[in-house]
Order: sequence, then structure tokens, then C-alpha cells
Amino acid sequence: MEITSVNNDLVKETTKLQQRKYRKQYGKFILEGYKAIKEAFDFGIEIEKIFVDKKNISQYNFAKNLVIETNSAVLKKISSTESAPEAIAVGIQKVYNIENIKNLRKVILLEDIKDLGNLGTIVRSSLAFGVDAIILFGESVDIYNPKCVRASVGNLWKIPVIHIESIEKLKELFCNFERIATLPRSKNMLKKYTPNLPTLIMFGSEANGLSEELIDFATKDIKIEMKESVESLNLATSVAIITYNLFI
Repeated sequence: MEITSVNNDLVKETTKLQQRKYRKQYGKFILEGYKAIKEAFDFGIEIEKIFVDKKNISQYNFAKNLVIETNSAVLKKISSTESAPEAIAVGIQKVYNIENIKNLRKVILLEDIKDLGNLGTIVRSSLAFGVDAIILFGESVDIYNPKCVRASVGNLWKIPVIHIESIEKLKELFCNFERIATLPRSKNMLKKYTPNLPTLIMFGSEANGLSEELIDFATKDIKIEMKESVESLNLATSVAIITYNLFI
């Protein structure tokens, strides 16, 4: 199959997946570039179609029946980046049920996270440092936003990521967990703390930190030791430091 027009109906339909409402409606997402597409394919993510620049068609023999030959104009139309990648795939979102996390032991929670690059980086470091699942609490960004998918560097589907919006559901799921609030004003230092598993570590938003609701829900609080001249760290950096220290 070959498509060379940016006005093709299939191109228009795929371009809609740049928007969160259509990703949610269709249960699909965009993968950009060979590395992301090949890793998703090898991991078993269902790939619906792959738009590939004619010049690079031989690289995609592993998914021959899914390939649509195209050009840079079509790829640029579909892509969310300034310069179009050599290929763009449409994948089916991997859906995790809340029941999947009940027996896990090392879970992190991110409240109202807004930075897509941070979220993708957190997915990557969480997988590296032994986190079993990630909870997105409140009004967090969409994990399947193309920027987040790129930032996770092929790790997005390797760890359960679940949205939870109510404190009641959190209390139901994590009542038997040690619940750690990460607070810059805590008197408890990370280096001196050993978690009691199962553990839920809670991180606040980049702008506002943890809400009082989640602070009240916590059973412990900790902070990262650092020089007084530095007020705070980037959220993704904080998550990496804490999960490495507590779980590795």
C-alpha cells in the first residue's frame, strides 16, 4: 500500500492521535522512529499500521504486512515533531486494570504531573530502579502523548501506569502499604530511611508539590539531603534518586 497525499483519509485519521481526546476515544497512540516501533513490536504491542518513508522501507521487513509506503510530507503531517521521523506507527494502548497492582510491593504515585518529558523520563528510571507500577493521581498529563512516548525511550509498555482520580480509591488500594510523602521540609533524611514493603512513594507536581490530602494520607515523610543553597530538584531527578536509594 502506498499513500503520498496529506489529504488522504487515513492520514487525517492518524493525525488526530496527536490529540488526547482521540487517543482516549480510539485507544490508540503514535510511535515515532525505528527504535520505538521495533521495541514495541518485539515486546508484543499490537501495531495497526506503519507509515514508512520509501527510502527506509527495507528496515521494516519485520512488519511487512503493516507497512504503508509514504513520503516526508505525509510523515511531517502525522508527526508531532518539527522534523519528521523516517517512520510513524499506530499502536494499540496497553491497558492495565487496577486489580493488576494489588499484589505489587514497590509503587510510586505522581500527583498532577504536567511535564510530558518528565513523565517519560520517570517511566524509564522507574523501570531501571525496580518500581513495580506508577500511579498517576489527579489531573496528570496523558502517558500516551507522543512527547511522553518519545521520552520514555521504548519503556512505556514495560511497566503498569494507571490513572486514579479519587482519594477513596487510593485508600482502598493502599491501606496496607507504607505510604511515603516526599517533602522538602521533612526532617527525615533519605539516607537514614529503610522502607517497609509494600511501599507507596508519593511525589507532588512540579509547581505545587504534594497536596494536603496526600500528605494526610501518608504514614511517613522523607526528603533528599542536599545543600541549602538549592531549593528543589527537577521531579524526574528526585524520583530517580529516591527510587534508586530505596529499591535497588
